[in-house]
Amino acid sequence: MYTMKLLLLTGMLVLFGAGAALAEFVEKRYEATIDEDGVQRVAMEGGEYYFDPNVVVVKVNVPVELNVRDTGGIAPHDIVLHAPEAGIDFAVDYGREPVTISFTPTKVGEYEFDCSKRFLFFKSHRDRGMHGILKVVE
Repeated sequence: MYTMKLLLLTGMLVLFGAGAALAEFVEKRYEATIDEDGVQRVAMEGGEYYFDPNVVVVKVNVPVELNVRDTGGIAPHDIVLHAPEAGIDFAVDYGREPVTISFTPTKVGEYEFDCSKRFLFFKSHRDRGMHGILKVVE
């Protein structure tokens, strides 16, 4: 009986630790620069439940090109950001070949992006850590 209780307690602690680790947001920041042609280009990777970078800083009223590609794995992913009031509105599936998403942010602020995919009754990709922030600055 004691062994069973000890195993149950150990299992609960392991699950709690794993859940805490999944919920942790480790910032991988990228500050875009303006290329000679006046476009801010950002290369992003999305993999098994992460975006890299997951914090992207761009300038307002300057065109942006996000080049997003999958790093592998079997789960399909997308990147979604809906902020039409700021000139940003997309939901794009991507794979191993880079996909280019173009927009011009028109309003300073912080806008969340994520992967909207979910498999059956499991946690969504967003809940598993696949989300980030687009920061639009002056």
